[in-house]
Amino acid sequence: MIELARQFGRYGYRRIAALLRDAGWEVNDKRIRRLWQREGLKVPMNQPKKGRLWLNDRSCVRLRSEYHNHVWSYDVVHCRTEDGKVFRTLNILDEHRRECLAIRGKRKLNSGDVIDALSDLFILRGVPAYIRSDNGPEFVAQAVQDWIAVVGAEAAYIEFGSPWENGCCKSFNARFRDEFLNGEVFYSLREAQILIQQ
Repeated sequence: MIELARQFGRYGYRRIAALLRDAGWEVNDKRIRRLWQREGLKVPMNQPKKGRLWLNDRSCVRLRSEYHNHVWSYDVVHCRTEDGKVFRTLNILDEHRRECLAIRGKRKLNSGDVIDALSDLFILRGVPAYIRSDNGPEFVAQAVQDWIAVVGAEAAYIEFGSPWENGCCKSFNARFRDEFLNGEVFYSLREAQILIQQ
């Protein structure tokens, strides 16, 4: 348990218990919690900011995913390689299953990259009813809006300054950054792309 806590520094006792169960140990969460507390292991807590909860038709409060392929969401995460150059990852999720469908990493992401990533997924997974995103330039580009309308999906843009309306994707992005991006040093974009695909 201590080795796993060192290896996965941001995991709490529940996720460590799941890893131990996957490795064949017969343990439950309560036993791991007692051992966790006895060893003095802790995960630093992040205090979430309190935000206003405005409801509009596109928020995750009103437009809830009801079945597989109903609502997908996507967003961009920024990171840096060791030499200080920025790269971005496009993260696409199925909100109903809370499953990451694809992560694409590039130095610059534009509307063409978004269309390429979505078209690959549409071929493999089918077309969702809605695609939720923020109002980034790569998502609100006319080419993306036209393409999404042609394939039969509907773009669900959130309100400006309301990231909690895309809560599923923002939660994944925070975990992705905390557990992966902040724990790695990327010497090149290619190395980052290979590690992301693992």
